[in-house]
Parts: sequence; structure tokens; C-alpha cells
Amino acid sequence: MRSRTLVPSVRGFTLIELMVVVVIVAILLAIGYPTYLDQVRKARRSDATAALMQTAQRLERCFTDSNQFNAAGCPTGTVSSPEGYYNVAIAASATTYTLTATPVAGTTQAGDSTCASFTLDQAGNRGAKDAGGNDTTATCWQN
Repeated sequence: MRSRTLVPSVRGFTLIELMVVVVIVAILLAIGYPTYLDQVRKARRSDATAALMQTAQRLERCFTDSNQFNAAGCPTGTVSSPEGYYNVAIAASATTYTLTATPVAGTTQAGDSTCASFTLDQAGNRGAKDAGGNDTTATCWQN
């Protein structure tokens, strides 16, 4: 009598099945990654608003001490935001100031065309502009 050798059946994925999975993953990444970057940009906008508020607070303290915003010892020029995604330019006179936060080149924030710049002045007026110069204050300063 002959003995039969049973060959175990091999189970696995075919090349076509693997390629379908790769295509599905690529589509999900193509849709998801830009959305992820957009959410990261939105979250990092708080770095700009925090930097503006901190710089304004320092200028207000300086005004309390010397009765002017541009006295010796007051912040001048440009300061960096706490997380380093924005630079804040300080334009101050004796009685007024305007702070402008712009994204640092080379960061993901530089691609934020919705909130290309933030402003804050001594009266507490907040502003924001997109890359085209349109007012986007309500969108950019939301909490």
C-alpha cells in the first residue's frame, strides 16, 4: 500500500491583495496628511497669540514704570514666540505700540495662508490677515 504524503496548504496574501491594501493606505494618507498639517497649524496659532499677549504685558509694565512704551529697558525690535514658530515685531512710540506676529520661515506655520500675520495694539485691538491681506481676525484669534 502506498502512503500518501499530505502537503500542507499554504495560506497567505496574493500580490494583488497586498497592492490593494497599499493603494488604500496611500489614498488615506493623501487625504489625511494635509488635514493633519492644517490641524497642527491651527493649534500652533496659539503660540502667536501668547507671544503677542506676553509682549503687550511687558510693554504695559514698562509704561507703568516710565509712563511711555519706548523707554529704556522696554522691549524693542523683534522677539521670538515661546515655541519659536513666530517672530513678534514691536513698533512703539511714547504712547502707542503695535505688535505684529509673523510665522518663522522654514516652519510649518510659514504655510499658514489663513493667518499670515497677527496684530495687537495698546488699546487691545486684535487683528489678523491672510496671505492676500484680507481680514481673518475672527478665525485666527478664536480660542
